[in-house]
Amino acid sequence: MDSGSSITMIISIAGLILMSAYFSATETAFSALSKIRLKNMASEGNKRAELTLKLAENYDQLLSTILIGNNVVNILAASLATVIFVRYFGQAGVSISTVVLTILVLIFGEISPKIIAKGSPEKFAMFSAPIINFCIKLLKPINYVFTKWTKFLTESVATEEDQGITEEELLTYVEVAEHDGGINQNEGDLIRSVIEFDDLEAVDILTPRVDVAALPITASNEEIMELFRETGYSRIPIYQGTIDDIIGILHYKDFHNRVVVNSEPVKRVMQPAIFIAESMKISDVLTVLKQSKAHMAVVTDEFGGTVGIVTLEDILEELVGEIWDEHDEVINEFEQIGTHEYKILCSANIDKMFDLFDIDYETDAASVSGWVIQELGRIPNEGDTFEFGNLFVTVTKTDFRRVLEITVVVREDAESKEQAS
Repeated sequence: MDSGSSITMIISIAGLILMSAYFSATETAFSALSKIRLKNMASEGNKRAELTLKLAENYDQLLSTILIGNNVVNILAASLATVIFVRYFGQAGVSISTVVLTILVLIFGEISPKIIAKGSPEKFAMFSAPIINFCIKLLKPINYVFTKWTKFLTESVATEEDQGITEEELLTYVEVAEHDGGINQNEGDLIRSVIEFDDLEAVDILTPRVDVAALPITASNEEIMELFRETGYSRIPIYQGTIDDIIGILHYKDFHNRVVVNSEPVKRVMQPAIFIAESMKISDVLTVLKQSKAHMAVVTDEFGGTVGIVTLEDILEELVGEIWDEHDEVINEFEQIGTHEYKILCSANIDKMFDLFDIDYETDAASVSGWVIQELGRIPNEGDTFEFGNLFVTVTKTDFRRVLEITVVVREDAESKEQAS
């Protein structure tokens, strides 16, 4: 073997390592790319993105082509290297060629190209798509055999069905996008609210019956007008006998125009009440309100008693946050009053409080008030205290059988950081 032949073989080995790098980078690019980004580019008319997406959808065929190509070029490179090293080093050349080629393939055929492809997977995949598509067509007979083998393995071995993207994965995508600067915090909060929207039930957002502003059907016009004036509400429930028997919803506009001006009876002008179960998902409540063209629903328990009311505004606030108008008194449910101390209104949702303190805990209570009563095991009194994980809770305001306000001190010592069991 002359020197010219050796040079040709060395150049061939370099070319084969380059091809190995291409196959390795292509495998990484197609496994790491975002199909959502490709779909967006394909919808804008990008033909290369459309081809790449088509190849990615048939990943088994793509992968078998890549593995066949990669193994073929690596075996050829190993064979040529062995011939060269045996020529110069005799039998020891086999071991030397194995060590040298392994290092070269690892650095230039595997690690480096995969790092490059992972940095811009969509870009490299679109660059690679026409070439790998040609290889797929070229190796179609072999791929057919591997496809049948893959199908046999899939049917023989029980595998879990693909569940698609889960809610937890979507929330993780939002966090990553927010961290990378693709979206800001407000956009991230809105997307999270939409994703978690269907997790909430009517009981989680209702106004409890003790706070519901309602009047009996026997109330005078003066009493009704006074309640509208005091609360600033545009609608109030009307009940027969007790609040457990709500018979309709009175709108201020109807009351003023028809009852006050035209002297029509309240019973004739009020709208029929919409009744829902406390376990109904708020997405379903929204659908019911839209279909009924109503803004308020009465939440009832299993015995038909009134638990509270849910308004359209309550539902929208779960998506966009608190909505205040010019007549509302702005109320902060969570107020930081010290470095590690917070004042919390007990009407607040308990999940929001747990989110504030990064606590992973399941409870049957819907409000902070219910959680405090649950933890104490009795009706709380002002001054009652208890510990929960790294929180020290003090009851600061009560009203008969209800807790109105608590203060929470976040402790930092190691023992108190243990989560509540």
